Amino acid sequence: MDTLKLELKIWRQDSPKDKGEFKTYKVDGLNTHMSFLEMLDVLNEQLIESDSEPVAFDHDCREGICGMCSMVINGRPHGPLKGTTTCQLHMRHFNDGDTITIEPWRANSFPVIKDLVVDRSSFDRIIQAGGYISVNTGSAPDGNAMPIGKEVAEEAFDAAACIGCGACVAACKNASASLFVAAKVSQLALLPQGQAERDDRVVNMVSKMDQEGFGHCTNTGACEAECPKEISVEYIRKLNWEYHRSNIKG
Repeated sequence: MDTLKLELKIWRQDSPKDKGEFKTYKVDGLNTHMSFLEMLDVLNEQLIESDSEPVAFDHDCREGICGMCSMVINGRPHGPLKGTTTCQLHMRHFNDGDTITIEPWRANSFPVIKDLVVDRSSFDRIIQAGGYISVNTGSAPDGNAMPIGKEVAEEAFDAAACIGCGACVAACKNASASLFVAAKVSQLALLPQGQAERDDRVVNMVSKMDQEGFGHCTNTGACEAECPKEISVEYIRKLNWEYHRSNIKG
């Protein structure tokens, strides 16, 4: 079984008010079948055994679903593989003796809490501003009660694949959240269930995005290139259309 010895340059920052700096660690005997997060687990075990502070990083499902495992690896959000979250990235994609630089998302709207952990509650506030629908309470409706065309359902599902990780923000030179907002707005605008709040939704969510300090989209396409769910920038066009539509109607 192949093993790896790596040099890790990791951003360490005790709190949001601290300056922070890169610190270098060496770790060896790594199994190439490990995930990237399992490799960090090994490092943290070594740090704890030596009475050192372990590296703080976000994680939850470790199945590419929750979007928590957000970090920049060698300059790329979630690492070198396309359509892959950090937790799905395996060490076989690195070489023995490699130096790997690991840092948090870099955006004013995602302030660092500690080490590799950032505060992404700004995304939650954008969702609270309009990412919901009005439905009657009670038992779930029959699946065939509201027919939806296959093409529309697939397009809505593609938008719904967004896991809200923030890689689009980290990749964008303007720290724009347009792809995230576009996916959430488009998903609900495509479906009949989302029509009740359709006009207010896009205005409120775009307004909240601006209030949270995210930058403007300048169509570089970096967000799509780094999105682990490969959400298309076509949804940003749909977002702009929805926004102008709501303003014309209003």
